[in-house]
Amino acid sequence: MVQKVAVIGAGISGLTSIKACLDEGLEPTCFESSHDIGGLWRFKDDPEPGRANIYFSVIINSSKERMAFSDFPPPAHFPNNMHHSEMLQYLRLYAQAFKLLQHIRFQTTVVSVKHRTDFAATGQWEVETENREGQRDTHVFDAVLVCTGHFTRPHLPLKDFPGIESFEGRYFHSWDYRNAEGLQGKRVVVIGIGSSGGDISVDISRVAEKVYLATRSGAWVVSRVGEGGLPVDMLGTSRKDLMLQKLFPSWSARMLEKKVNKVFDHGLYGLKPKHG
Repeated sequence: MVQKVAVIGAGISGLTSIKACLDEGLEPTCFESSHDIGGLWRFKDDPEPGRANIYFSVIINSSKERMAFSDFPPPAHFPNNMHHSEMLQYLRLYAQAFKLLQHIRFQTTVVSVKHRTDFAATGQWEVETENREGQRDTHVFDAVLVCTGHFTRPHLPLKDFPGIESFEGRYFHSWDYRNAEGLQGKRVVVIGIGSSGGDISVDISRVAEKVYLATRSGAWVVSRVGEGGLPVDMLGTSRKDLMLQKLFPSWSARMLEKKVNKVFDHGLYGLKPKHG
């Protein structure tokens, strides 16, 4: 008897999960609450509560050589670091090539997942769903894969900013950021030097009067492009490099730090973090 698997979400993890199930002879059914695949990589003109959002200028940090599906390389003409629109196109090509769309129920929200009363004997799950017309259905599955991502709810700790309630300017989370429209001529502080903070600071700096990037602990700033024009995440990954890192971790870390500081001295710019 073929085992039935519920896959919740049709983003990048949901799509690979559907394919993995098919490869193993299982029967997957994917429930996607929106009208389309892509999850995080599908740009939305307006942020949708409960779903991941990206800004218009997003380019993936990993090179296509490092992030590609092992059995489905991106088209050769795609750039090393793909724009989000190209990333979504790649996912569409993947879904089309392996006939995944026929296993997805769009605009269907999973309301609850729970053990069946005979779970101890059968290991089966009861999954309740609701479609866009409000109709609810209950399904039985042998397994459930949760592929809903972890960038769906913005964390905005306003209690850590005394006086924010009397601040007359705009304040918002990167989850709400689409582009620099409305920030022309403004003085802006971006809090956090992660990938989004760095990206958004650069994006806003093209139109703002002044942009400040505030970081609590500093960071190692690395370009997407490495020596010789190669993708930076393709450097230092040979068997020899990995062996040296394993045998001489402290020396390898010092050499890498020296190389990163050749681009600019992190200590000089007050960015050198405590971690290696």
